[in-house]
Formats: sequence, C-alpha cells, structure tokens
Amino acid sequence: MSLPSSGQEKHQLSIAEKADLHYQEMKQQFGLDPADIAAHAPSLRGRKLTAAVAFVAGTGFTLFGYDQGVMSSLLTGNQFEASFPEVVVEASHPNHATLQSFTIAIYEAGCLFGALSNLWVGDKLGRRRTIVVGGSIMIIGAILQTTAFSFAQLIFARIFTGYGNGLITSTVPTYHAELSPSAKRGRMIMMEGILIVVGVTIAFFVNWSSAQWRVPIALQLVFEIIMVTCIGFVSFISRKNVHISTNRFDLVHYASFPESPRWLVKRGRNAEAMAVISAMEDKPPSDPEVRRTYYGIREAVAVETSSQGSLRELTTGGRTQNFRRTVIAVVFMMMQQLTGINLVTLWTIVFQRLGLSDVNARIASAANGAEYVLASIAAYYAIDYVGRRQLMLFGAIGQCIVMMLLAILGYINNTPAQIVSVVLLFGFNTFFAFGWLGLAWLYCAEVAGLRTRAPTNALSTASNWTFNFVVVMVVGPAFNNISWRTYIVFAAMNAAIVPIVYFFFPETGGRSLEDLDVVFALAYITGEDPVKTSLRKDVPLAGSREADEILGVSTGVQYHPSGKPPTPSPSSGEARIPV
Repeated sequence: MSLPSSGQEKHQLSIAEKADLHYQEMKQQFGLDPADIAAHAPSLRGRKLTAAVAFVAGTGFTLFGYDQGVMSSLLTGNQFEASFPEVVVEASHPNHATLQSFTIAIYEAGCLFGALSNLWVGDKLGRRRTIVVGGSIMIIGAILQTTAFSFAQLIFARIFTGYGNGLITSTVPTYHAELSPSAKRGRMIMMEGILIVVGVTIAFFVNWSSAQWRVPIALQLVFEIIMVTCIGFVSFISRKNVHISTNRFDLVHYASFPESPRWLVKRGRNAEAMAVISAMEDKPPSDPEVRRTYYGIREAVAVETSSQGSLRELTTGGRTQNFRRTVIAVVFMMMQQLTGINLVTLWTIVFQRLGLSDVNARIASAANGAEYVLASIAAYYAIDYVGRRQLMLFGAIGQCIVMMLLAILGYINNTPAQIVSVVLLFGFNTFFAFGWLGLAWLYCAEVAGLRTRAPTNALSTASNWTFNFVVVMVVGPAFNNISWRTYIVFAAMNAAIVPIVYFFFPETGGRSLEDLDVVFALAYITGEDPVKTSLRKDVPLAGSREADEILGVSTGVQYHPSGKPPTPSPSSGEARIPV
C-alpha cells in the first residue's frame, strides 16, 4: 500500500531533515564541515581498505624476513665464499668465525640506527612517508649489495640497507595497528609475523637453488619496489555520491593510501581523520561507533597535549604512565631476541653443526621454514581468542623446555641425539610463532600512548635490533667455545621471561588503542597494578564521559545519547571512577 502524495512528501522531508540534523550535529560537536570530510574520503573502504593496508604492511615484513634469511644461508655457499674468502672458517683462520657472524650482525646495526632515527623523524614525516623513505633507502642498499665486489662494499651496503629496514620495522606495525579496527587488530598484526617467516623461507628456497648469490640478494628489490610504489605513488580513482543537506552531487577524487587517523588528529587534520575512521569502519561519519573512535583519539590527544612535546615525555608517569609503557615495550623486544630465536634462525649453520651435510642442511632449513609458516598461521587464528599474556607465557615455557632438551642431547652427542635435536628445532619455531613472533610487533604498538607511540616503537625496535646483533655475534663464538652449553644459557633466559610477563605485562587484547590509555590512568588513580586493571571488565570505554573524567581531560566535544540531539557537556562535576 503506497502513501498518499502528501505522505510521501512528508516521508521524503523527514529523510532530508534527518540528514540536516546529522550534519548539524557534526558541526556542533566537532566543528567539522561534512563537505570537507567527504573531500578527504579514501576511495577504499572497509574490507578493501583493510586488505590494502595489510598487503603493504605484509610486503614490508616479507621483505624484513627475506633480508634476515638470505645472508645467513648464502654464507655457506661455494660461490659466495669464492667472492668473499673472509667468511670461510678454517683452522688457519679461526677469526673468520667472528667475521662470519659480523657479516650477518652488521645488518642489525644498520637497523638499530634506522630505528633510533625514527625518534626524531617518525612523527614529523608521518607513518606513510617514513615507510616510503625507508623503502627507498633499501632499494639503493640492495643495489649496492648486489654489485659488491669487495668485502668492505658488502659490509657498507648491509649497514645502509639495514638503516632503511630500521625505519620500516619501527613504523609499519604502528601504521597497521592504527589503521585496523580493534576487533581485527590482533590478526592483522599477527599476519606480519607470518610474512616474516614467509620471507625467511623464500630466502632459503632461493638459496638452495643453483642461482648465483647475487640473484637472491637482488630479489629483495621486488618487495621493496612493490611496497614503495603501493604506499607512495599508487592512487585510486573513485566516484562518490555525497549527500549534503537536500543537495546531491558527485565528487570525483584521487586518494592514495590514507595516513593514520591518530597522526592526523595530532596534526590538527581532523576532517581527514574522521574520513579515514569512517572508511576503516565502513560506516558514515554520523555512526555512533565512528564518533566514539574519534572521541577516543581526541581524548588521547588532549591527554598528551597537556605537556610539552619532547622525548622527555617518555620518562613521565602520572595518568599517562609513559615511562612504564616505554619500558614494557623495550623489554619485550629485548626478551624476544633473548629467547634464542636467532640461534635457530641461522638454520643452515646450526644444522651443519648437528652433523648434516651442506645439501641436507639446506633441505632441513627449507622444511623448517615451511613448518614455521604453518605454526604462524595457527597463531594468527589463536590471537583474538586467547589473551596476549597467555600466548607469551605458553611460548616462553615451551621454548625453555626445548632449549633444555637440546642441551641434554648436545651432551649425549650421538647420531640419534642429533636427529632428535633437528626435530626439536622445529618445535622451538612452533612455540616462538605462537608466543613471540608477530605478537612482539603487535604488543609494542598497542601498549604505547598516542603521543609517544612513534618514539616508543622506535626505542623498542632499536632494542630488538640491538639484542639481535648481540645474539648473532655471540652464537658462533659461543658454540666454538662452550658447545652444547650455549643451549643452557638460552633455557635460563626463557625461564626468566615467565615471571616478568606474568607480573609486569598488562593484557591488551580486546581493547582499542585509546581504551588502554584509560586502563593505565585508572590504575594510577586507584593505585592498582596495571596488570590487574587490564583484566577487569568494568573499565569505561574511551570516548565516554567517564573515560574523560578518568583521564582528567576535556576533549572539546559534546556528548549526547544515541539518537537524541546534542546536549552541552557539563563543565564541572565530580569524577566517577569505578573501583
């Protein structure tokens, strides 16, 4: 049954009035022009945008894994040894074991400097431009490595390439986390861990072939060019139908990959930030969930702008708990390397030490990499159903047991013991994939506050590369001097990790990045351990009036119940803090 003509007019008028009301609310609450929001709308939305960002982030971490794995297996190749005799370990040149470790580890030194430089350039350039700069540096470094004819040139090229990778690895997790809905953030960042392993495995399969050593090194250019091209230069064309009041018009625009909405709000580009949040959620700007996310980001900015913007903020306490959060991130990345993963990642060398021939060691390395990928995929599905803390503890306990068994079998040192040791290395990868591979990059991006997220991730990534360098430099000489006892050292390291995680690492799963600001502020106000607070179910959500009161800020927005017209926020009142 159709409405009378007058009824249809009233129905159409009510739709137009509702549209007017939504845009009036937008202007009144946020001071944003709906036309300005529409003009900045990315051409990709929802799942397509999430997939595109995941592709670029994944390419960056596949590159990271490939670069990590390619050199460690080339070191034992005849053609590489002929070009660089400095890495050939012989009885007449015992110091070459150190040079062999140095060739791998110097890359980590470059990554360290790149990560540290992000302390100053990360927030100035923004997430996207930092990734483009890092990728461009890596392209030049890869060319220098491929064309190396002297050991000195190879070392310089690896430092230079590492610098670019340091910029990328300290930025990509933050960029990806800030552009992922909280419900999917765990899986999205864990995917990066999977792709690290995919990159390492690709490197081992490529190196197992008869290709010249220059070809495997040059192949990293494929990943670098894809990443830089996609995030820096590729634009998408989209025709949008934009409704403003009762007028309707088409807007044709070009939009490259969006910048992080958190960084945009920090820079005062609020309309662009609202447009990106709307695209992330695939909902209109008037949607309550989109508004709440925007509220939460404004809260975080309001908290952080109450102090001077400098690196000294990393040492502050109070409601922000920046120092605690920075230390957690730095220690987490340190512990990831002290688990002994790089002892295991040098698969070809370790398998040769267990008595395998060069060919069999390469086959075992490739098989180990394939198993590592499968374990990483299982962790991808587990992350959003199991808490972060449980996975960390599970991984550390399992790794400790494996290292102790490797020490016992190393002491026995016969053929059956060597076979079981090879199998145990597969087991170590499984535990590490669940507890410490992608989770390390996810957790450090989650635990940091908005204003300190870039420098905190720079320091935590620098910590990762520092101890990566230390472990790689130590492993070769350690096996030469104390043999199987090296495994005992790493078993003790993993055992020490368990109580540290249990007592000091809060749970971050199931919360938005801004919700975690509320968790730390509430813990400070009530004097409760942040770990206990993070496990509570009654912590107010970011973007609510209660959260503002806990954070002690005024965001400049006006709260109103869903579906009702805006009402002024109270200017004063007692904070209602749940206890």
